[in-house]
Amino acid sequence: MSAVIDVLRRPLGHFTERTLAGLALVLGTGVGFGLLLVLVRVHWTPLYDVDHGVAAWLNDLVAPHGPLVTVLNALTDLGGRAVIIWLVSVAVIGLLIRRQGRLAVFLIVTGLGALILDPALKTLVDRLRPEVEVPIGTYAGDSFPSGHALGSFVAYGALLLVFLPALSPRWRKPAIALVALIVFLIGLTRIALGVHFVSDVLGAWLLGAAWLGITAYAFRLWRLERGRRVPTLTEGLEPEAAHEVAPAPDEAHVLPHPRAAVFELLVGWVLVLGALYGFGMFVSYHAGGTFFATLDTEVPRWFAEHHTPGRDDVSYWWSKAGDTHAILLISLVFCPLVLAVWRRWRPVLFVALTMFGELSLFLASAVAVGRPRPPVGNLDGPMPTSSFPSGHIAATICVWVAIMLIVLPRTDRWWRWLFVALAVIMPVGVAVSRMYRGMHHPTDFMGAILLSALWIGLLYWVVRPNADVYEGNRPAIESEQVGELDDELAKAARPQ
Repeated sequence: MSAVIDVLRRPLGHFTERTLAGLALVLGTGVGFGLLLVLVRVHWTPLYDVDHGVAAWLNDLVAPHGPLVTVLNALTDLGGRAVIIWLVSVAVIGLLIRRQGRLAVFLIVTGLGALILDPALKTLVDRLRPEVEVPIGTYAGDSFPSGHALGSFVAYGALLLVFLPALSPRWRKPAIALVALIVFLIGLTRIALGVHFVSDVLGAWLLGAAWLGITAYAFRLWRLERGRRVPTLTEGLEPEAAHEVAPAPDEAHVLPHPRAAVFELLVGWVLVLGALYGFGMFVSYHAGGTFFATLDTEVPRWFAEHHTPGRDDVSYWWSKAGDTHAILLISLVFCPLVLAVWRRWRPVLFVALTMFGELSLFLASAVAVGRPRPPVGNLDGPMPTSSFPSGHIAATICVWVAIMLIVLPRTDRWWRWLFVALAVIMPVGVAVSRMYRGMHHPTDFMGAILLSALWIGLLYWVVRPNADVYEGNRPAIESEQVGELDDELAKAARPQ
């Protein structure tokens, strides 16, 4: 009995020693937030003067400089709800795929707590946002505490604690410093843009530190109850999960000859641009009297004659499926799933280069060709780019074909054919909608096909996104399942 007590006492002693300072810090941040909340509520004069003085000073400093405002807005978006929810959701799904349920629960509870605390406290305090001489941006809602500052502190801090074990020890402190810098800059942008007072951001940081500390402390208690040692802060929450939380622990290198690959891609990019320029100039200015000219004249006219309100609505949403935001969202969901399921960077690199190459080729060829839009009334108004090639169609083809090429050889399940169907249906739907809305000629669609086929073909040859599958001689997702089945069969065959 005494031996059992000693076993329980030792981890309890280590836990107390390591967490006493942390617990005191959590309590201190909670008390600090409560004090700041009271000072804001009673409109304490020194705090009021500092808040309004800093807001006016920064507004005079920032408002006249448009490029600086653009940079600040880009930085502040890193703490926006859309980015935070995407980061946490992708991490949770990845952890569940890797069977790290405890870490997924930690992220869910921590994130939901921040989402609940922010609006609840804003409603309680009911503080108006700063009124500055030159408004830079307009934001709805109350001011205290800053939602961006609170969300970024909690989300980035929680993600750091979860994924720290995946880093080598020498990179952990730089990672902590980088996350701290990002959180600081997000808070600073909220003040510089004139949408929050200094006390709003400080209050959010104090509240975020207290809430993150409480959830991390609860996780450490959870470990103690399961008889595990309590790690130091720089080890992360679950050091034993280092292999599982690493994005691609099973991949030794991404490309065997990266310099040669870069050279091949640069040369190939120039050749693809040349092919696009040649075809675009021909169909735009030198195809008179040919089948291409007839097609580009009759098809837009026929679509313009068949407009109806219902078709206008359907074409609008089909067109939206190919715009930058939709394509980016699809890529940002698919790529983390690839890392979680197949533990390979090469397919992610393939998708990233596909989309980067498509965008750069589209912009370069659009400027070089400079083709006007079809001479019919379009439903989307003036556009900043020329007609050839269609960026919406090219982006849709590229993203769905790239996804299909990655998924198809990695599983033999029936649902892989859904990605083949999407690689056909989505581009056709976007193409028809863009031509229906008077935004593109049929040969612009052909240009998008030419761009996508040449660029994806080049990337597939250079990057070889499925090299691990063919070298292993069977799909990665299936090999793991087969291995688990073999283990179960072996257990069943053992004599009882």
